[in-house]
Order: sequence, then structure tokens, then C-alpha cells
Amino acid sequence: RILFPLISGRSEIIQAKEHLEKNKNELRREGISFDEDIKTGIMIEVPSAVLLADVLAKEVDFFNIGTNDLIQYSLAIDRGNEYVAHLYEPLHPGVLRMIYRTIEAAHEEGIEAAICGEMAGEPIYLPVLIGMGLDELSMNALDIPKIKRMIRVSNQNQCSALVRDLLDYSSAMEIRVH
Repeated sequence: RILFPLISGRSEIIQAKEHLEKNKNELRREGISFDEDIKTGIMIEVPSAVLLADVLAKEVDFFNIGTNDLIQYSLAIDRGNEYVAHLYEPLHPGVLRMIYRTIEAAHEEGIEAAICGEMAGEPIYLPVLIGMGLDELSMNALDIPKIKRMIRVSNQNQCSALVRDLLDYSSAMEIRVH
């Protein structure tokens, strides 16, 4: 699989796929074998990609939601800046709605939606991600055992009900208390 990063619109996907085709043609000319049907996907890391998710889903085989950058760019928070890093909030209602909208757009088009970033490996966020219908998690290898244990004891219906409730809240504080 090939994943194109920082895609903000359809024309960028088209250009990336054109470059991929040129490379495939070069490999064919050189007699080098490769997967002719290699799957392509995009990182959803910027707000414009979320807003265009329904359009972008028609162009690729999968989405991977890059939560670290998506949160940073959506909330205009530099995680590395000690003066504003405390404002970085994965449970911000706007962030949750963007993730949910992206997953919905992917599934409506029949493609998978994965998530990567710190959110994927944090147990506190797992019920929310499961409830949103996420297909795949990508995380630091050290986080896999605890997340795997949590997935095994999670109930999809309860997680989905939780998400329906959380999407109605207007602040991260309300979400955290719930």
C-alpha cells in the first residue's frame, strides 16, 4: 500500500497518482515486477481534507487519519510550544466531529478508515474510536498489548452509543466528565 501525506484537495491526489503511474511505467520498461494493483490512500491531516472527505474517498482505496497533525492544525496549537501546548485537546468536540465525519465519508464510499498518532495508542480514547467505527489503529508497538486487551473487552454497541452522546457536547470538559 502507498500512503500519500498531507493531501488537502482532490488535485493533489490526481497529481500524486499521475506520478505513481509514471513510476509504474518506468518499472515496466525496466522489467521490474511490482504489484500492479497496489492500493493507494491518503493521510487526513488537515481540515480541508476532512471537509472534502466525501470527494477524496472516491479517489483512493483507504484513509489514514493522522490525529497529531489534524488536532494541531485544527486547533491552531503548536504542541511543541510550552505556552500553548496545554490547549492541545484530542477530545475537543470539533476534533471528534472531524474524525467521525472522515470515517463516515470513507465507509459511505466503501473504503477503510484507519487512525494513527498518539490518540490511537491511548486507552482513554479507544471507546470513542471504536464507537466511531474505525477499521484500523496504528500505534507505537509498546501500546499494542494494552490496546488489544481493551478491544477484547469492549462492546461495539455501547461504544457507538457513547459516541452519539459525545457528538452532542460542546466542550472537551463535558466530554471528559461524561
